[in-house]
Amino acid sequence: MDGGRLDQRAPWARLLAALRCPVCGAGLAAGERSVRCPAGHSFDLARQGYLSLAAGGPRGAGANADGAAMVEARSAFLGAGHYAPLTEALARLAGEAAPAGGLLVDAGGGTGHHLAGVLDALPEAAGLTLDVSKYALRRAARAHPRMGAASADVWRGLPLRSGAADVLLNVFAPRDGAEFHRVLAPGGTLLVVTPGPDHLAELRAAGGLLSVDPAKEERLRRTLAGHFAQHGEERLEFGMRLTAAETAALVGMGPNAHHAAAHPAAGAPPATVTASFRLTVHRPGTSA
Repeated sequence: MDGGRLDQRAPWARLLAALRCPVCGAGLAAGERSVRCPAGHSFDLARQGYLSLAAGGPRGAGANADGAAMVEARSAFLGAGHYAPLTEALARLAGEAAPAGGLLVDAGGGTGHHLAGVLDALPEAAGLTLDVSKYALRRAARAHPRMGAASADVWRGLPLRSGAADVLLNVFAPRDGAEFHRVLAPGGTLLVVTPGPDHLAELRAAGGLLSVDPAKEERLRRTLAGHFAQHGEERLEFGMRLTAAETAALVGMGPNAHHAAAHPAAGAPPATVTASFRLTVHRPGTSA
């Protein structure tokens, strides 16, 4: 890691101005391996490269934090390129929305895979991945030279100054409409990805996997109502040819990991598995 103060190191030289103390909301000043607010609240840079900004530090285990096995499975699956069309769609939409040199934040961004792909397409932008899992953050901190990673729980507030983010990504992650509205810059854009009705249909038909909630779209609308207006929607669907190991990683990288320990599809996958996504574009405001 580079020497000197944290605010002199890439990518933190660009990111620290966007952060605030998660305890009192004040600005943060950089030390060598920590940041501190005027009230004396101090937060360390983990040796793996991410900032511990969640109140009480990042949770390595818990109801909404991915464990080591889940993160390992996700890294293997995404690293093989199976969701590349989704990353490409996010990069295109973010490129249409982000100003030159803007800040992109992925709330619940896990290993930083999608945000890293978006930053590849936006050479002047900076990025920040926020997540509750220390295992995911360790990978996100190394995912891209213009991206930092910090611990944060959407339900406890984001450690960002009001109006700091130009584009906010939310991919299969919790959403807080009021907090997302607060951290977005005026005219900023929120990009949300949720599963389509046919997502992993072949595996679900074999039994044992969680179904796609038919009320998910309505719940998304309610979550963002009063804070955002929807300005666009895309449906993305494609087939993935998976080996047995890749199917096992797919099952193991998300909520199904808790429900499919003995799922037969993990050992004998169908030739093709459907990936289905709904991408929606939102901007601050209220729907007509």
